[in-house]
Amino acid sequence: MLKLVNRLLKKLSFYNFKDQHFTLLPISFFEGNDVTEIAKYLISCVIVSDIGGKRTAGIITETEAYSGFNDKASHAFQQRRTTRNEAMFLSGGHIYVYLCYGLHYMLNIVTNQEYFADAVLIRSIEPIEGIEVMLERRKKEKPQRNLSCGPGNVAQALGITLSLNKKRLQEKSIGIYQLDNSLTSLLLVGKRIGVEYAEEDSLKLWRFGLKNSAWLSKPF
Repeated sequence: MLKLVNRLLKKLSFYNFKDQHFTLLPISFFEGNDVTEIAKYLISCVIVSDIGGKRTAGIITETEAYSGFNDKASHAFQQRRTTRNEAMFLSGGHIYVYLCYGLHYMLNIVTNQEYFADAVLIRSIEPIEGIEVMLERRKKEKPQRNLSCGPGNVAQALGITLSLNKKRLQEKSIGIYQLDNSLTSLLLVGKRIGVEYAEEDSLKLWRFGLKNSAWLSKPF
């Protein structure tokens, strides 16, 4: 089974990550005040989860930025603070998980200083470790694109649930690493998905993707 998985992944992957070295991003990185720059930089970084003793990892291939109080697409628009979005008001580097339509968990990384409520949504990843675990969680037989493309699929593949909401990134359960050779120069830019209600803010080009990657939720 593992040989089949690796063969299928090789067909889907445009990049060779085999010989790359990974460095844990410091929490201070997520405390930066420009959420769009952070969302861009996370493209090609590696997200690793260790849930229930099962380790999974993937290259981040797609993100979206949400800018606190002045962004009509943000859960915190006009300083709206609820039990659901309380995690957004924590300092950068905390995890914001919410349940979408009662079906799918969404994984967000809070950025900026405490109270600013900026966040980056992880929309898609390219699996690189724990593939069989991801397949089991997603109830899939082989690693096709929908294994971990789309934010709900990302969270399920990585084992993310509400139990991680408000937890600190870079601790035991979940961490994000940067590559020695960043691929942020190969960046796709487009409008965010599913935020038509946000009026003029729906036109912001705050969705970012990895060029030539097969692991994107939708075309740019």
